[in-house]
Amino acid sequence: MFYYLLKYVLLGPLLRLVFRPRIEGLGHVPSSGAAIVAGNHLSFSDHFLMPAVLKRRITFLAKAEYFTGPGIKGRLTAFFFHSAGQIPVDRSGKDAGQAAIRKGLGVLGKGELLGIYPEGTRSHDGRLYKGKVGVAVMALKAGVPVVPCAMIGTFEAQPPGRKIPRIHPVTIRFGEPLDFSRYAGMENEKAILRAVTDEIMYAILSLSEQEYVDRYAADVKAAEAERKAEEKRRTPRMPLR
Repeated sequence: MFYYLLKYVLLGPLLRLVFRPRIEGLGHVPSSGAAIVAGNHLSFSDHFLMPAVLKRRITFLAKAEYFTGPGIKGRLTAFFFHSAGQIPVDRSGKDAGQAAIRKGLGVLGKGELLGIYPEGTRSHDGRLYKGKVGVAVMALKAGVPVVPCAMIGTFEAQPPGRKIPRIHPVTIRFGEPLDFSRYAGMENEKAILRAVTDEIMYAILSLSEQEYVDRYAADVKAAEAERKAEEKRRTPRMPLR
């Protein structure tokens, strides 16, 4: 109930008024039945803008940190995401990944739309990064189509670290559904999973026209954080006077 209150009364109309998003290819999203909507992830705003323009309810796998924050702000954030139908996902290891897949399959098993960001985290620089194979596992196990989606302009509207979005043109572009029925029963073959994931990422890339990086975003972020920490260690301190 709160999901539709947000979508049609509290948040959806405000997002449409402020951002006036341009919607392309909305007809590619199935009007019924289970499907995965796989998109790039550039901004915190993505969580709200895509559901606001879809005609159907969509459930996203959201990082567990949104549900476990401390204090009043943390509790309010957790309430908001729970009420909006988002599912917390622990991203701390392989077992956590399997749990996320089970939760995603549960959504698809009910004939609903599942939203997922195959990169696994927000892009910190606006580029598109290598996709993780969980999206392929779910698509093959559930036997559902994957609709690629590109969020364009949300990075400029709300880049990482910016709490309040700025006004900037936004386009949400949906591509034709990808059918992977030819790989039915092959969800345990690593080469197949990689091929399916890469096909999904290529479709997103074609829609978004981003620069592509054939590395995982989390690895690049970690490497950059380590580089900055090393530079800080090497920088000589000014003597105290």
